[in-house]
Amino acid sequence: MNQQNAGKVVVITGASSGLGEAAARRLAAEGARLVLGARRIERLQALADALSPAAVSVLQTDVTDAAQVQRLVDHAVETHGALDVIVNNAGLMPHSPLERGKIEDWDRMIDVNVKGVLYGIAAALPHMKAQGSGHIINVSSVAGHKVRPGSAVYAATKAAVRMISEGLRQEVKPYNIRTTVISPGAVESELPDSLTEPDFSKAVHEFYEKFAIPAESFANMLAFAMSQPPDVDVNEILFRPTSQEF
Repeated sequence: MNQQNAGKVVVITGASSGLGEAAARRLAAEGARLVLGARRIERLQALADALSPAAVSVLQTDVTDAAQVQRLVDHAVETHGALDVIVNNAGLMPHSPLERGKIEDWDRMIDVNVKGVLYGIAAALPHMKAQGSGHIINVSSVAGHKVRPGSAVYAATKAAVRMISEGLRQEVKPYNIRTTVISPGAVESELPDSLTEPDFSKAVHEFYEKFAIPAESFANMLAFAMSQPPDVDVNEILFRPTSQEF
């Protein structure tokens, strides 16, 4: 465990399951102070109860609503007096070929995967600038590096997260703020459950059952990036199951 993460105030979106939940469990064990957001407040509260007596608070948060993301971040600062890390983790992956015209799915992915990250940055950045430190961690995907048939829009949103993160990295240097983008491959989560097309859902679930590695692997990467000395900025982590080809 990383003693360097003890006491850090960390906001995590999409924390009710999968990568966000694993990150919360890992960081709570390392002594971080957590403020967790997700739409499913019952799941969040159950997680907070399981992590007791760690310092954990929860707030129902839909990342497609900028005001709710702002409230989550402001709650962390009001409760703990600072904001050390924000993990913009919430995401959706409803794959489908473009020819099927799944416009509602496209809109949802853009709203959650891209706008949700931007809203997190917008909420956190003023606090971090004022305190002269901070760490913004955005979750992309292997799909942000490689696109396959049926994943065009999802891959585009995750590539956008990478570009946003790199632009942010350059902009925040004067304020001593660090940035990391983490791109996982197949990692156990509820992400495949967001697919709406039966044929793609079946294929993706079978792929995850065969190849996915535990969500704790993501938590390990996150904890590593966070635990580096203040003068070390880990900007990008790309990782996959050893058996995953693409």
